Amino acid sequence: MSSGHLTIDLGALAANWKALAQLSAGETAAVVKADAYGLGSGRVARALAEAGARRFFVAVAEEGAAVREAIGKGPMIGILSGHMEGDTALIRDHDLVPMLNSVDQMLRQIEALPNRPFGIQLDTGMSRLGLEPGEWAAVRDLAMTRNPVLLMSHLACADEPEHPMNPHQLQNFRDMTEGLDVPRSLSATGGILLGPDYHFDLTRPGIGLYGGQPFAESRSVVRLDIPVIQLRTIAPGETVGYGNIWTAARPSRIATIAAGYADGLPRALGGKLRLYHGAIPCPAVGRVSMDLITVDVTDLPEDPAYLTMLGPHQGVDRLATAAGTIGYEILTSLGRRYSRAYV
Repeated sequence: MSSGHLTIDLGALAANWKALAQLSAGETAAVVKADAYGLGSGRVARALAEAGARRFFVAVAEEGAAVREAIGKGPMIGILSGHMEGDTALIRDHDLVPMLNSVDQMLRQIEALPNRPFGIQLDTGMSRLGLEPGEWAAVRDLAMTRNPVLLMSHLACADEPEHPMNPHQLQNFRDMTEGLDVPRSLSATGGILLGPDYHFDLTRPGIGLYGGQPFAESRSVVRLDIPVIQLRTIAPGETVGYGNIWTAARPSRIATIAAGYADGLPRALGGKLRLYHGAIPCPAVGRVSMDLITVDVTDLPEDPAYLTMLGPHQGVDRLATAAGTIGYEILTSLGRRYSRAYV
């Protein structure tokens, strides 16, 4: 190991997809945007296709092209950003399906790729992507003559089951799609857990595939082990790291490990982070710097060769909580300096 070893459990990933598929009333897709949440879209998409996924979603056309090269012909690959200017050749050549978000995108699709499949994203209250109710009313008849393959929207507060926005968006989605003979999709991971009223024809889990909340039953997918570069013993009163923010209160054994904020470990973790040697927690001390973290290993029975950042005793959400962020950000920020292994 140089700056860390990231192990990605494709079996756990596939098991998470199958578990969410069992909870879903209709078909279950897989969201593999942002390079499959930082874990490698090619390997992840192939594993999910082998598990049974036949529809995938990415953020932009370039991501869709990469997934198509990985999984080959057949499965649908939806582009959540729609048909943006300059995307036409990628959409055509890689058999991608844009989820159109605006009147301009609809006109671009009809003019440039009149015989190619597309879906439509509707804004049911998130005010982020999609046609608003008035826009949809104006172009719905035109759109339906072109036979869209999917009508979709996205929930803003699905990770809060009691939030009033959930039934509000559900009703809006029903109102905007009532009477239309087109498959519908509203829910990602959180929406799946809200129950079958939110499932419609297709669900689109993302974070739950990768071991993150709100899918509490998900299996852990990632393990991050970081090598120890150097060990030293310091006396009471000596300080560690930038700014002298940590002072030893006892004779202490300090391990310096080969990772930092350049590897996707937020600087905000300073003073809050724990790593593990087996099941034994070891507190990080001092600041998280660009390439290095210092860890108090005084209470270990032996000097460690490496410490575990992510693993059975600390998942992405626990680490995210310590950093004041969310599991999505931890996953998608995992640095490219780590060596990677897929199991």
